[in-house]
Amino acid sequence: MADEMPSDLDIDAAAGDAPLLELTGLDVRFDTPDGEIHAVRGIDLALNPGETLAVVGESGSGKSQTMMAAMGLLARNGRVAGSVRYRGREILGLPSRALDEIRGARIAMIFQEPMTSLDPLYTIGSQLAEPLARHKRLGARAARERAVELLALVGIPDPERRLRAYPHELSGGQRQRVMIAMALAAEPDVLIADEPTTALDVTVQAQIIELLRSLQRRFRMGIVFITHDLGLARHFADRVAVMRYGQVVEEGPASQVLSRPAHDYTRMLLASEPSGTKAPPPEDAPVVLEAQGLDVTFHIGGGWLAGPPLEIHAVDRVSLTLKRGQTIGIVGESGSGKSTLGRALIRLIDGKGDIRLFGRPVGELDAAGLRALRRQVQIVFQDPYGSLSPRMTVGEIVSEGLRVHEPELDARSRERQVIAALEDVTLDPALRNRYPHEFSGGQRQRIAIARALILKPRVLVLDEPTSALDRSVQKGIVELLRRLQREHGLSYLFISHDLSVVRALSDWIMVMRRGQLVEAGPTEDVYEAPAAAYTRELIAAAYGLSDREQAGRR
Repeated sequence: MADEMPSDLDIDAAAGDAPLLELTGLDVRFDTPDGEIHAVRGIDLALNPGETLAVVGESGSGKSQTMMAAMGLLARNGRVAGSVRYRGREILGLPSRALDEIRGARIAMIFQEPMTSLDPLYTIGSQLAEPLARHKRLGARAARERAVELLALVGIPDPERRLRAYPHELSGGQRQRVMIAMALAAEPDVLIADEPTTALDVTVQAQIIELLRSLQRRFRMGIVFITHDLGLARHFADRVAVMRYGQVVEEGPASQVLSRPAHDYTRMLLASEPSGTKAPPPEDAPVVLEAQGLDVTFHIGGGWLAGPPLEIHAVDRVSLTLKRGQTIGIVGESGSGKSTLGRALIRLIDGKGDIRLFGRPVGELDAAGLRALRRQVQIVFQDPYGSLSPRMTVGEIVSEGLRVHEPELDARSRERQVIAALEDVTLDPALRNRYPHEFSGGQRQRIAIARALILKPRVLVLDEPTSALDRSVQKGIVELLRRLQREHGLSYLFISHDLSVVRALSDWIMVMRRGQLVEAGPTEDVYEAPAAAYTRELIAAAYGLSDREQAGRR
């Protein structure tokens, strides 16, 4: 970072201690085929220099739409009224050209879903260079050097090589870190962070929060921190505003609101941590999925001018056995290979090794054989927006598997099953004729889960299925998955960086790092007495334990 902020970003002496960003009577409405949606109902919020304001609440409460309206980024069917002032200057309704001089340079935003914000046709280096050239006036060489610094700053390994990568070649957590680097490129004095750590593992979460703290202290940067994670809000925020149904129901110092909440809704959020434990399956339960020495290697880039490709050993000779009614939790940092392992096990990507599904060698199956097994093995992907077609309604998306595997069903029968699947994931079936972009991130993840569950599979691979969900919905999804498992004998591979959710749902844990399995065992044994130093680091980061407390657990 430069030693001083650019002169056009200096704090105006006349502004004194006035708010950096002030919303007054902000009101947001959307026109939809089903009528008007009143998303934000005349709220007042203020952000002061050097302050962190956490805006918390469940999916659909209006948190993100409040800040999208402030940034002038509402969808075309959105209407906004009220006032948005940056350093005392009204910016609501400014022409696009004038607003573009503020967005990115003075007010930056980290979006919740990096795959919708990163251009799939450009390398990471090209996309990082753009704000540096526009707002910092850097030349090509200086922009590249600064891009490397920014990637290193947000914890991406081998940043020089990663400049050549495309978004789809990075893990979900790595893409989110790239978004953070882009937002920080112009050194803004207001940062709106919309769930910036949702896709990140617990150790990187702690690093990112500390990074934002250090930048905030250096530049007196104000941060609006939108989150459903009350633990993060407690440790990071100065003030908290709790939203529900488009209104602020409680606001005050974080220590007060999150320790002595005055509103029933705030108390409900604080009581929504997933809890409980899962008993292991019977010893004689049949094996449904087995892998021996699974190995996956990727080759990135390369060519006549670029030189040899980068070889990434994503999964290194990993073995596992999944029984009927069992849940194996697979944990590790972003890029550890846990998602790659899950996809290789069900042949969505190629790998070497012996894989058997329901006793049948997967490597020997042709396309028709694989298709017959796919009904029994479903997957929920980490990024719901990228896995849901924007041209299909929710009803069409959820019923898609029925059209493939049960073509004899008539439209009325499919609709009944769609309604039941949406109710199972606590989503109103009346919304089934809407499109994915009309839902919040958490609601889209519930749609993805409903699509996987509608076929009643025997094995479900859950790749970060609760990462975009608020805690109250996480708890409901955990209870839903437990019930379905009991009733139907389902087996789960549960891939996640959220150790509290993994602990509540899994009876066996696998810990991965850099493609290798570093520790495996019964859930409570691993949590209470982890054998590997890396596992102890993950647990300490997740639960905020000091080294001394960790030693006491051992």
